[in-house]
Amino acid sequence: MNRRRTIIRYINAAHIIDHMFMLIFPAAVLGMGASFQLSYAELIGLSLGGFIAFGACSLPAGWLGDKWDRRHMLQLFFIGIGAAAILTGCSTSVPMLVGGLTLIGVFAAIYHPVGSAMLVAHAENRGRELGINGMWGNLGVAFAALLTGLLTAQFGWRAAFILPGALAVLIGLAFAWQVRAEAPVETLRAAPRGAGGQRISMGLVFGVLALVTASGGVVFNATTVTYPKLFQVRLHDLLVSPESLGLVVSLAYAFGAVAQLTMGRLLDRFSLKTPFVLLTLCRAPLLVGLAYAEGWSVIVLGAAFMFAVFGQVTVNDAMVANFVAPQWQSRVFALRYFVSFGASAAAIPLIAYLEPRHGLSGLYLLMAGFGALTFAAALVFPRTAAHAEVARA
Repeated sequence: MNRRRTIIRYINAAHIIDHMFMLIFPAAVLGMGASFQLSYAELIGLSLGGFIAFGACSLPAGWLGDKWDRRHMLQLFFIGIGAAAILTGCSTSVPMLVGGLTLIGVFAAIYHPVGSAMLVAHAENRGRELGINGMWGNLGVAFAALLTGLLTAQFGWRAAFILPGALAVLIGLAFAWQVRAEAPVETLRAAPRGAGGQRISMGLVFGVLALVTASGGVVFNATTVTYPKLFQVRLHDLLVSPESLGLVVSLAYAFGAVAQLTMGRLLDRFSLKTPFVLLTLCRAPLLVGLAYAEGWSVIVLGAAFMFAVFGQVTVNDAMVANFVAPQWQSRVFALRYFVSFGASAAAIPLIAYLEPRHGLSGLYLLMAGFGALTFAAALVFPRTAAHAEVARA
């Protein structure tokens, strides 16, 4: 088995686990009220520590990835997040539940700064590999709703944490056995240029990236966390079981995988600005539609919005891959995800505050405002040459 391909396969597996484990709780929470005697809004609020840790711990994880060893960090990710999920599934009190969810966030923070940098370093076709990796991460989001719905219905909510946690630990042990070392990668790269060969303002690039990352983080988390509740409320006459709800939500999430595969191929052929503008253009209208949609239209709009959301994730990662030298990438990826997941943590108190007072409609209308902000940022982003053109130069 080729070592490069072996590493990339484990990186993709880690991306599935990362997103799936962060979204087990929002799907399982629908069946946890009786165990803890708390409402939906109160239970969702307990995940705030995990989402804060998901962002805050990405900074030390990225620094350790560059300064220590990325292979050991990824091994720690697999085993740590698996053990944290098992602990969460064994929770018998609210403090224990909060502790388990927070630890999931701590270990989940390792993947994006470390795994993304490893992927870019080992990818022969960067745009394609980013798209494929993004697809696997998106399927992790989809599996969270589907697998959690099935496990909760058959074995109870605890199994939804414990069984995936045990699997993650086993994958970590297999990774440690199969990948004993990571080969050194390039450390030099020419400065990126605009489509016409002119110098690009790095301040503008990273300013736009920071703005889009922060606003997109809030929207991403608010929608992925509330989709199970949104579909349950708006499709209550059609979905009567956790399994059917999990399946429909998963299909909506999985549609985003199409976007990431598509974006991965487009990014090798076109300027980053083209997909950037197109994806952000449709965010606000789709969120307004979701605020008022009922019945099957919720599924259509929800799937379309996931296409825009996950396609943008691939574009954002490509920005870092294209503009940052390899020896700094773990730290810059860490900073990007620190901003993204730090901002996304704000979605949890927003949900807990707005959902009881204004319903999910009020929440989604507010998110539409953030969607309009990302489109404005895309308009001022510089037009760059396609990655394939840069590679041939």
